[in-house]
Amino acid sequence: MNTFDEEMRRTAFQKKGVSRQPPAAVLDQAIAFFAERGYRAGRTGRPNQVFVMGRAEGGLPRVTGEVAARADVGKPGVTLVTMDAVGERLGPAMAEFAALLRQRRQPPAPAPEVKEHPPETP
Repeated sequence: MNTFDEEMRRTAFQKKGVSRQPPAAVLDQAIAFFAERGYRAGRTGRPNQVFVMGRAEGGLPRVTGEVAARADVGKPGVTLVTMDAVGERLGPAMAEFAALLRQRRQPPAPAPEVKEHPPETP
C-alpha cells in the first residue's frame, strides 16, 4: 500500500452534525476558525461549501479539508454540516470545530403550554 494512502487513512476525520444556524453563518465560522489556526480557508465554486488547505503535516506534502452545509434538512431551520479532513493537525482541528458547533447549538424552542379550560356549565 502507498505511504500516502496509509497516512491519509490514519489521519482522516469525517463527521456530520446539525446546527440551528443558517448555512452561511456556519461556513463563515468555519472560515474564521481555520484561518485563526493558520490554514487557508475560503468558499469553493460549489454553493454552501468551504475548503481548508494547509502545508505539509506528518507524511503528507499538503493537507485538505472541507465543510459543507445544507439547509432545512429534516425540518425548517436545521442545517446539516458535513466535515471532512486529512492531516496530522488538521484532523484534530476539524474535530475541535465539530465540538464548537455542538457547543453553540441552541436547544429547540420549548413548545407553548396548553392551558386546560374548565368545562362550560349550562
